[in-house]
Amino acid sequence: MSQPIKVLIACDTFAPDINGAAKFAERLAGGLVRNGNEVAIIAPSLDGWSGTRVEEHDGAKMTVHRLKSHKMPNHKSHRFTSPFGLSRELKRIILEQQPDALHIQSHLMVGRFAMRATRGMSLRRIATNHTMPENLLKYSFVPKFMHPLAIKFLWWDAGRVLRKMDALTTPTRRAADLLENSARVEGVLAISCGIDATRFANRTPTQNKEPVALFVGRLDNEKRINILLNAISKLDKFPDLKLRLVGDGGERERLQRQAALLGISNRVEFLGHVTDQELAGIYESCTVFVMPSIAELQSIATMEAMASGRPVIAADAMALPHLVHDGDNGYLFTPDDADALKDRLELVLSADEKELARLSENSLHLIQSHDIATTISIFEDLYRGTGADVPTTADNQPEYLLPIGRLSASLRKRVEEFRAEALNLRRRAEGASESARGRFSGAADEARERLSEVREEVREQLSEFRSELGDAAKKFRRKRDD
Repeated sequence: MSQPIKVLIACDTFAPDINGAAKFAERLAGGLVRNGNEVAIIAPSLDGWSGTRVEEHDGAKMTVHRLKSHKMPNHKSHRFTSPFGLSRELKRIILEQQPDALHIQSHLMVGRFAMRATRGMSLRRIATNHTMPENLLKYSFVPKFMHPLAIKFLWWDAGRVLRKMDALTTPTRRAADLLENSARVEGVLAISCGIDATRFANRTPTQNKEPVALFVGRLDNEKRINILLNAISKLDKFPDLKLRLVGDGGERERLQRQAALLGISNRVEFLGHVTDQELAGIYESCTVFVMPSIAELQSIATMEAMASGRPVIAADAMALPHLVHDGDNGYLFTPDDADALKDRLELVLSADEKELARLSENSLHLIQSHDIATTISIFEDLYRGTGADVPTTADNQPEYLLPIGRLSASLRKRVEEFRAEALNLRRRAEGASESARGRFSGAADEARERLSEVREEVREQLSEFRSELGDAAKKFRRKRDD
């Protein structure tokens, strides 16, 4: 068994913020603590208090250093940490913590200054990129005509910081290629953010008798929720369809006005922030999950919906096609095209029980390659500097992109058994007292082992399928040549 390590995670956004980067950092930290490691967090303060205290996140206690931060004048929820005195404060924290590794979650303020503060220190420096500079400009004061030049500068600046790291990661191969090409960096590792699928497990079949479409995430411009509202307003065939929006952001008030102008306010529910326990039930109650965003480097919310066994409709943009295989576990649509989104919604809402079950099963199949236990194990190796070639997560293997929907009856039964066990684990954990939750960690590990076994069987079946396709192609070519 490897020796525990001490990790300092520096974030520009962290819980209770609700976004992909904050969720990843929180769940990574919680998993590291449960594995016996020591974790400390550096993050902006969200409530005006700054200093050091023990906080509980993802069911684990950890030291959190909260930095003074300020609300951005042109955004409802974004905050920034002042650079004045930041290097000195971060150096003090790092010298006090004496970590084995520093893991920054962006090249922005906190990550940049934390890395700068480690000059001359002997520790591993790891970075995970969750940001696209294009998304930062919407809420800046940079004139629109200067955006192309600003984007080039911001990518250059990102590369200048990130290429100094001992290891650089991003959630998908598509995102890694973008980072390498735009920021001029090399050797980016594609490592899924990962999720604990057991948290969202349920056995409720997908139904469209009382249809509900769901979006979870920040209510900001790049998410393109305005396109989703336009599509909902065009669905005359399904007047009973409800749309639930979970999350908050700078666009909320504008979206509420848009829903009113479209005459669909009575069909749209703005739920704001919800707890993880509430979120699991919200996923379970929906018919289809919709992610119209044009700027997802992965999308934890989409993975959570897949773990709930729900069909997904997503924009054919950035890394979303990595999760949504068109026609298998959902559908892709042309970004910013409300009519195309409407057509895809109609496909799901008019599907029979058998078709809905097929889409759901394929979501469950695909999510098995995003096990957070694997993600945490890979990062532990990165922190230690062990292994010359760190493996990518299974979702970035070639087999992941092969056609699916051809599961054997026995394998489908295994997937259903795992789903039932995961659901039981989730419900028992939710009903336990805080002091008793630790008793379920062993059961969770066992569930993950079963999931790994299923995943290996799926991989073997896909390999056989690919071989059969190759043999068929050879026979076809021979007949054609003859």
